[in-house]
Amino acid sequence: MSTAALIVAAGRGTRAGGGLPKQWRPLLGRRVIDWTLDAFEQAGIDKIVLVLAEDDTDAWLEFSGRHGFVLASGGDTRAASVLSGLKALMGEGITRVLIHDAARPCVSRDLILSIQQALDDAKAAAPALAVTDALWTGHSGQVTGTQDRTGLFAAQTPQGFRYEEILAAHLAHPGDAADDVEVARQAGLGVRIVPGEAENIKITGPQDFARAEAILGKAVSDRGKKGNTMDIRLGNGYDVHRFGNGDHVVLCGVQIPHDKGLQGHSDADVGMHAITDALYGALAEGDIGRHFPPSDPQWKGAASEIFLQHAADLVRSMGFAISNVDCTLICEYPKITPHSANMQSEIARILCIDAERVSIKATTSERLGFTGRGEGIAAIATAALVKP
Repeated sequence: MSTAALIVAAGRGTRAGGGLPKQWRPLLGRRVIDWTLDAFEQAGIDKIVLVLAEDDTDAWLEFSGRHGFVLASGGDTRAASVLSGLKALMGEGITRVLIHDAARPCVSRDLILSIQQALDDAKAAAPALAVTDALWTGHSGQVTGTQDRTGLFAAQTPQGFRYEEILAAHLAHPGDAADDVEVARQAGLGVRIVPGEAENIKITGPQDFARAEAILGKAVSDRGKKGNTMDIRLGNGYDVHRFGNGDHVVLCGVQIPHDKGLQGHSDADVGMHAITDALYGALAEGDIGRHFPPSDPQWKGAASEIFLQHAADLVRSMGFAISNVDCTLICEYPKITPHSANMQSEIARILCIDAERVSIKATTSERLGFTGRGEGIAAIATAALVKP
């Protein structure tokens, strides 16, 4: 039997803060969704349908054409998004599907395998935790009664189904539903309960990011203690651009007024170029010129963010997380320190990592060499990548 994972990532949930939907926010050096996708790939799922919002343009570009991925547009409700994903799997030869929320990044390989195993002799299976706490009813901040917890379970995902049965159930289901188990049961499908995991939390509020970091950090550490070697890569980058006519320079994504400009085929952002090459170098993927040849006129005057974003996407597509980057700008003028915090924030935004993982600093060459004579600016960068 062939199994696919359907990852629902079209939600706009911003209760977790950060200004971005939670699935795209950074978490322990990666994005939330990267941890989620990695769990299913580690479990041997080689077909993933990713349901995205129409306006997540960067995500569509990133995952389009990525091996093993099928993309589908999200709907107005969760049920509509799941149905869109199920339809996208038509003709793919899928017999079983595991439906999972992108905002549950701590799902384990073992739990995914347990759901698959349950589907060997059940048409539907889902993880859940028995409710053990006392339950109250309340109103206006006051307890109004108690609720018997016998037979109550807290539902989790991934929820697994025979593909044809859950597709038919969703096609027949009117409106939205709390989850896919509700849709299945209304269609008459029995659902087997598989023991869930306390660590399989769903990120909803700001405090959940700290919990998820602790869970994932411990999981990575435990794998290391068991002898599973982490893949750690280091890369460096170096770039130089000469001064020419102009009234500003762009360094690490920040425009700085100056009596000269930097010359180059693109926007000549020497700092961002060095960081980009450091990422490519850590992956043994060459340099910017290999991916964006200067002989190609479409890149003339291009924003260097395009190059850095491509390198970051390549890092994630190869299963790595960006641990940190460090960039040193070498020049006499302009002065870098007043702008370094903005540069740090801009690089962190593009790489989808915490700003504390980005270092931007500057030095002079004591008036020696071409930088000392004020003929141009050089940059050196280092990047560290980790594959758990």
